[in-house]
Amino acid sequence: MSVDADLRSRVEAWIADDPDPVTRQELSTLLREDAADELADRFSGLLEFGTAGLRGALGGGPHRMNRVVVIRAAAGLTAYLQESLGRADVTVVIGYDARHNSDVFARDTAAVVTAAGGRALVLPRPLPTPVLAFAIRHLGADAGVMVTASHNPPQDNGYKVYLGDGSQIVPPADAQIAASIDRFPLAAGIPLAQDGWETVSDDLVEDYLDAVCRVVTPEGPRALRIVHTALHGVGSSIALDALRRSGFGEVVSVAEQAEPDPDFPTVAFPNPEEPGAIDRALETARRHDADLVIANDPDADRCAAAIRDGADWRMLRGDEVGALLGHHLLRGGVPDDAVFANSIVSSRLLAAMSLAAGVEHHETLTGFKWISRVPGLTYGYEEALGYCVDPASVRDKDGVSAALLLAELAATQRAAGRSLTDVLDDLAAAHGWHLSDSFSVRVDDLAVIGTIMSRLRSDPPKTLGGQPVSRFDDLAEGSAALPPTDGLRWFTADDTRVIVRPSGTEPKLKVYLEAIGADRAETTARLAATRADLESLTRP
Repeated sequence: MSVDADLRSRVEAWIADDPDPVTRQELSTLLREDAADELADRFSGLLEFGTAGLRGALGGGPHRMNRVVVIRAAAGLTAYLQESLGRADVTVVIGYDARHNSDVFARDTAAVVTAAGGRALVLPRPLPTPVLAFAIRHLGADAGVMVTASHNPPQDNGYKVYLGDGSQIVPPADAQIAASIDRFPLAAGIPLAQDGWETVSDDLVEDYLDAVCRVVTPEGPRALRIVHTALHGVGSSIALDALRRSGFGEVVSVAEQAEPDPDFPTVAFPNPEEPGAIDRALETARRHDADLVIANDPDADRCAAAIRDGADWRMLRGDEVGALLGHHLLRGGVPDDAVFANSIVSSRLLAAMSLAAGVEHHETLTGFKWISRVPGLTYGYEEALGYCVDPASVRDKDGVSAALLLAELAATQRAAGRSLTDVLDDLAAAHGWHLSDSFSVRVDDLAVIGTIMSRLRSDPPKTLGGQPVSRFDDLAEGSAALPPTDGLRWFTADDTRVIVRPSGTEPKLKVYLEAIGADRAETTARLAATRADLESLTRP
């Protein structure tokens, strides 16, 4: 199929507006090669700005991450801030990771903010997302931008927006910012300052490390051999520094994954949840006879862990880490007005623990944009390896502070001749086995996800795992407790829970399952039977 006249005209107009010679040449080559399908995809619409900001593959065209898209986003965000705050001198702090073009997108954002009369503060070097989230409140900024695609594949980049309270944006701010971006259809018409923005000093990093190290007790046990991997991201130096400053002297870094590398050469997918992602860390742990493996994702806002399991190692599920951190905080003592929270797709174990301890508990929609906004939050987590253990410093998930607290718990148990497995067994004995599972249905065509969701809405299953469905919730309808979201939830007669929802950042449908019971083997069997049904029901 040849490039038709309309598409050719739109591509040529985009090339004329693009300040980047690399993406201009890229699109010109595609036109010359008559690559109609590729160009149609790149020009299928604007990369949508939502509660996750922007995220997508790098490349020329409106449906890709590039300088045109970023300049327009920065102009829209700045205008939104100036109008909503009623002043021109808004302050925006800007962070960036080590992905391809992250530094370029950060510089463009600073140039737009400065030219519009605002104050742009750029972090001194590629740093973890939690440092940016910390900086917003620490520096008194009106908003923050983090240029990162987190744990997405190497070809992606993204643009995450925070408002002045240090939380990620939620509706209606996302729609209002998107509408403001639409007022800037051309990048060429947006002024870019050549200088005038400020580079934040390294004192900020020291202040972050001082704050993050306060989550652990100074006099606690520290005899623990830890293996750490940054998965080629920007978390290595910060995480290692935090661990060592906190007294964990035996920390071994996975050397071939310690330095930032935007191509992520040793992993197929730079997400510690993905099979094989922490294999090198496990190999290192076996060689060094380690006690704990900690893995941060590339922007270090998530924390994964693996522990000894008999003669070998196993990775802890996000819900297990969430329960362990909650247990450690409760044992250490929390204020009378403490509030714990987790997302609706996370385990119900934290709620049971909170009830037993007399601590208020909230359940939120998926994402830290919701968890971080729970009034009075003391601790919050989501099963996708995100933990907020110090919301006073970082009102977002922070893989560094979570790593410190988990290491402290592991060292405390080791000093008592126990392990993290023993703690999980204790929690099961007290509250029942809360066994969770999840899987994803990856698609090439996003329309497939809509088709599956429509099918499940119109003809929801009456039984799951051999049990009758006792309750079905279409989460798109919302409730007194939860705003509307695209998701479906089932409970069966034996209290097994299933949630199906589209991913907000990747082309996949996500399925979450949890079974609760007094007997581990029986609960495991029920969970497996339910998963088998869901795998069939969500097949494209």
